[in-house]
Amino acid sequence: MPPKPLPLPAKPPKPYFFYGHRKPSQNRPVVHGGLFSNRQILKTPQNPPPASTPFDLCKWDPHHLSQNPSPPSIPNPHRNPKLSPIARFILDAFRKNQYTWGPPVVFELNKLRRVTSSLVAEVLKVQNDSVLASKFFHWAGKQKGFKHDFASYNALAYCLNRNGRFRAADQLPELMDSQGKPPTEKQFEILIRMHADNNRGQRVYYVYQKMKNFGIKPRVFLYNRIMDALVKTGYLDLAFSVYEDFKGDGLVEESITFMILIKGLCKVGRIEEMLEVLGRMREKLCKPDVFAYTAMFRILVLEGNLDGGLCVWKEMERDGVEPDVMAYVTLVAGLCNGGRVQKGYELFREMKKKGLLIERATYGVLIEGFVKDGKVGSACDLLKDLIDSGYRADLGIYNSLIEGLCDARRVDRAYKLFQVTVQEGLDPEFATVNPMLLAFAEMRRMDDFCKLLEQMQKLGFSVIDDLSKFFSFVVGKEERTILAVQVFNELKVQGYSSVQIYNILMEALHKTGKAKQALSLFQEMKDLNFKPDSSTFSIAIICYVEDEDIKEACVCHNKIIEMSCVPFVDAYYSLAKGLCKIGEIDAAMMLVRDCLGNVTSGPMAFKYTLTILHACKSGAEKVMEVLNEMMQEGLPPDNITCSAIISGMCKYGTIEEARKVFANLRTRKLLTEANTIVYDEILIEHMEKKAADLVLSGLKFFVVLEDFMRGVRIIQAWLACGRRLMI
Repeated sequence: MPPKPLPLPAKPPKPYFFYGHRKPSQNRPVVHGGLFSNRQILKTPQNPPPASTPFDLCKWDPHHLSQNPSPPSIPNPHRNPKLSPIARFILDAFRKNQYTWGPPVVFELNKLRRVTSSLVAEVLKVQNDSVLASKFFHWAGKQKGFKHDFASYNALAYCLNRNGRFRAADQLPELMDSQGKPPTEKQFEILIRMHADNNRGQRVYYVYQKMKNFGIKPRVFLYNRIMDALVKTGYLDLAFSVYEDFKGDGLVEESITFMILIKGLCKVGRIEEMLEVLGRMREKLCKPDVFAYTAMFRILVLEGNLDGGLCVWKEMERDGVEPDVMAYVTLVAGLCNGGRVQKGYELFREMKKKGLLIERATYGVLIEGFVKDGKVGSACDLLKDLIDSGYRADLGIYNSLIEGLCDARRVDRAYKLFQVTVQEGLDPEFATVNPMLLAFAEMRRMDDFCKLLEQMQKLGFSVIDDLSKFFSFVVGKEERTILAVQVFNELKVQGYSSVQIYNILMEALHKTGKAKQALSLFQEMKDLNFKPDSSTFSIAIICYVEDEDIKEACVCHNKIIEMSCVPFVDAYYSLAKGLCKIGEIDAAMMLVRDCLGNVTSGPMAFKYTLTILHACKSGAEKVMEVLNEMMQEGLPPDNITCSAIISGMCKYGTIEEARKVFANLRTRKLLTEANTIVYDEILIEHMEKKAADLVLSGLKFFVVLEDFMRGVRIIQAWLACGRRLMI
């Protein structure tokens, strides 16, 4: 029996009214069904979301977003789905012509049969080219039967302000008036709001004056906006003049009106006038609430006016207003930061009596204030109170207490607190250990100093870098420079030394007038096979010049150049003065040019040096004009200036011209008679040296010329011999 044939696959039904008119696709996923079938939807595959790593609080950095902000998205007006097709056509015409107004743009726009004011406003809202927007606005106004409405004028104002053309935006009221559309209060409100948001107080007042010229009286809200902008930008007197107009218009003050004036008076410290306005507010309207008083406290505290803050506190108590936590915290923090911690502590105790919630930050401010005031015992009592209240002290509180205990020479208790920070896992930092290191150094407890360094190394500190910070802190006071050197002498035996520490100590010794000791440290570095950097050589240059060893200073300068680095500006200046002092004027002038070529902001004395060299081409009078300008800038002539006069006159002028300049300086008592004689001798020697160099150059030229002619004669003789042999 033959096998049965396999059944053929069923043919898909033809698309007709029963099955629907087409199949779903990726571009058109929804298909409307037929007469009896349901619609079909093609589900687009969705990628699963990437697995997110679990959040770890210990690795969270609150400053990450501020340090790595996401790039702002640039809006593209041409892809704005809310734009109408005609608006997109206009924007495309701008884009095709590189956003430049001209006949091609006008040709494209003339294809439009009709332009409405709403269309103009729609285009201007997304346009970021103020010039192009103004041209388009003017073109639209010239179309037959077209008139701008308030929306198009407002859109143009926003566009001009958005692109920094706020002065042009201020002229729109005149433009509206000239085109038969007098401005209303709304247009002026827009301009005032723009200037207020950008802290342009004087422009706010300018628009307000223009508003009065048009005969428009602002509402209370707009008056408040004007006065607030003037107060915030520091124009309190103008704000009070606006307030006088406010009263002249017969308007009634609101609470915000009084508070704007009160905050402005608090900011400039005019407490008596502030109390008068506060009294009028009580009589005409109401008493300020706790939020208003807190705002006054905050302004007075930020301005450092603690007496004014306490005065306002008394007014608040007189009004029977119960202060809240924010009011207490604001005034307590201001009193502690202003050195009146005892008064702040009294308010703190008042908070505790009332049972208000006291945050850890308030404890921290009080502890820091007591430490600065030298009352470490009270600060420790507050720490105990903090722990009893169920809080855990943060690292800042421990740092303040450790610093206070070390200042009181109770370094052992400070070390115990340091151990507590380690046990609680607070990750102590350099500010935690620096007071203990300084206390151990001053008490000559070097064994404890080294033990602390070992513990720091176990905790993951970069000990060498932290020691550099420590020595920078110690030499911040000149009287502690010797202590820093003594501590370093004991530490380098233990292996705690680096080039940066040597640089810090060398610079500190130089500042205290001990250049030879600084040079001994420099020599010690080289003996210990440390590799000095450009900073080391720069400090050494200054010390060698003060020690009158110019040759070694030049060697250090050459070392820096070999390292492809640039010396300090002070090193350039010191070496140039040293070279001028020993009569190496050409080398000093070359150094001046090198400094100005390599340094972003060179010394003014060097800039005037090159100006003097150029002025020597015009004679003594021009040089004296430059010297007068230097004196006006507070730069009296020094040996670099005099050396520049000598170099320039020997190159471009004469000895007599140079002597005229020196005689003028002597007459004005800018040069002593002895220095005038010395510079005259240097002038003659330098001129003789230049003349000798010219003679030597001439002799070398003639010697070379004679050798050249001798060679020519030999070649001619060889050529003659060759011709004879050929014959």
